[in-house]
Amino acid sequence: MSLTLTIATQSDLPTIVNIYNQSIPSHAVTADLAPVTVDDRQPWFEAHQSDSYPIWMVKDDDTIIGWVSLSPFYGRGGYAHTTEISIYLDQQTTGHGYGSQVMSLLARQIANFHFTSVVAYIFDSNAASLHLFHKFGYEEWGHLPKIANMAGTPRDLIILGRHY
Repeated sequence: MSLTLTIATQSDLPTIVNIYNQSIPSHAVTADLAPVTVDDRQPWFEAHQSDSYPIWMVKDDDTIIGWVSLSPFYGRGGYAHTTEISIYLDQQTTGHGYGSQVMSLLARQIANFHFTSVVAYIFDSNAASLHLFHKFGYEEWGHLPKIANMAGTPRDLIILGRHY
């Protein structure tokens, strides 16, 4: 297995949406309750610029297995050096160690940007993601109890962060 990160192109957007939509039914990964469309995600995609807030496709050899994005943390100038990270892997790849490999690759990529802090928002029920981020030096910076209602189940949101 040889993982690489490549900048996403417009032609990758349907794959990004497909992988994202895989996470919705579990109500444990994202707060979306219904699948999104390519049209829904187009403005989000256009807001990501490879030189400031990239979206990368995660490839194992030539097979796309996921995607990663860096997004603005908050729309105020004082937060310009902080970014939010999102990682989504195809459900068929879970449990094969891809998450750790992606995190290793990302640490090198983040160093190429002006970010000094990275935050991740993870539901408390998503033990695998919490474990992965803790393994790579992220600490709990916030806990928002019962902030989401996921099909009748309250979810706490954990804010993890790391300084670079």
